[in-house]
Amino acid sequence: MFLENLTLIATVSIAHLIALISPGPDFIVACRNSIQYSRKIGLWTAVGFGMGVCFHLTYAFFGLTWIVSQSDFLLTLIKYLGAIYLIYIGISSFFSKNTKIELTKDQRFYKMKWHAAIRMGLLTNLLNPKATLFFLSLFSFVVGPKVDPTVMTLLAMIIVSSTVLWFSLVAFFLTHQKIRNLFLGNQKQLSYIFGAILILIGIRIILL
Repeated sequence: MFLENLTLIATVSIAHLIALISPGPDFIVACRNSIQYSRKIGLWTAVGFGMGVCFHLTYAFFGLTWIVSQSDFLLTLIKYLGAIYLIYIGISSFFSKNTKIELTKDQRFYKMKWHAAIRMGLLTNLLNPKATLFFLSLFSFVVGPKVDPTVMTLLAMIIVSSTVLWFSLVAFFLTHQKIRNLFLGNQKQLSYIFGAILILIGIRIILL
């Protein structure tokens, strides 16, 4: 039993890590918030992603994965809500105000409030069809409904902590002074690029 649980934990952890580091809506939003605003905002966005993952794990723990996976309507609803939200964020990037170089460090921090960063991270993760389908398949077919609660709790801790840690590392890397200076010289163009990518992802989701 111990060996089986250990194998399950390792399998789920590796699968989640691979899904986590692969580029997607969460990664693009993490890049956008970290570079366009600040490291602090990037870290709060990572916390929002972690809260979103907690929600996914909660319905997985209570067996709702099976119910949702059997409902075409719910899956379609999640799909379109996620796509619309990504397109909304993308369009917002085209109209966001540039951060002036002469602004102080504290002024840059408050271009976006910490709670707004958490909310964006939370909604992006919750409405991300990639994340929803990943957890549906992972806990329906790999973990299964009869997993020991202790194992499930340990898996939840690993998944949530690795999510927050990964996107925190992204925030730290992207807010390195050299990278920030590069961004400040090309802020408008990069905002358009981030916006266009999010819009294209949203459209692609709709067309799937």
